Amino acid sequence: MYLLPAIDLRGGKVVRLTQGRYDQQTTYGDSPVEQANAIADGGATWLHVVDLDGARSGRVSHLPVIEQICRLGRLKVEVGGGVRSEGVIDRLLSCGVERVILGTAALENWSWFEGLMSNPTYRGRLVLGLDARDGKLAVSGWEQQLQTTAEEVAKRINEWPVAAIVYTDIGSDGMMQGPNLSATRSIAELTDVPVIASGGICRLDDLRALVQLPIAGAIVGRAIYEGVFTVEQAVALFERGQDPC
Repeated sequence: MYLLPAIDLRGGKVVRLTQGRYDQQTTYGDSPVEQANAIADGGATWLHVVDLDGARSGRVSHLPVIEQICRLGRLKVEVGGGVRSEGVIDRLLSCGVERVILGTAALENWSWFEGLMSNPTYRGRLVLGLDARDGKLAVSGWEQQLQTTAEEVAKRINEWPVAAIVYTDIGSDGMMQGPNLSATRSIAELTDVPVIASGGICRLDDLRALVQLPIAGAIVGRAIYEGVFTVEQAVALFERGQDPC
């Protein structure tokens, strides 16, 4: 298992949204690059970056910042938000991004996404983002609701050469009330694609519970920024089983 501290970008700043609502933003810093360095100092090896402006507009808006983070050479970086074409995927990979997350583009143009699987360049480099509200998938910065469920899609991509599924329970995200363990387990048990849990982690007990699930990783954001626990503590517990308590 591996931990992915998150940096969400909006207007060049490090922010977090509550339940994905753009009118409920908390800003935590003006320098994403400094934040990435701090995360690396804490012992993390992965970084989860979301371009919130891109997710909403459909165009990656923070490419220069992402390039600067990659140039640090300290973290494996996965990026999502506003990725809608192969050209953008290629640009991100060429600047050092390890994995690219596709959400809206994949779900709204499934044949295109399926076609990417035949390109050896993308095998093991693409992540499918499944963001669910009450089980139903949401797209376009979580502002549009689909009738398709996360479970249906997770089963559909079984045995596909996808690097991972990032499963986010929107109702839990940013609420500091704990992850949706049952939904996360259900997704992980439906597919052989590695599942990364996202949303709601607010204490070390949540990481202790997630370790018991058949998942590959977990994304942590607000709990670190609010000082509930440190990157060092989370990495030690989640990746090495060294419980700080």
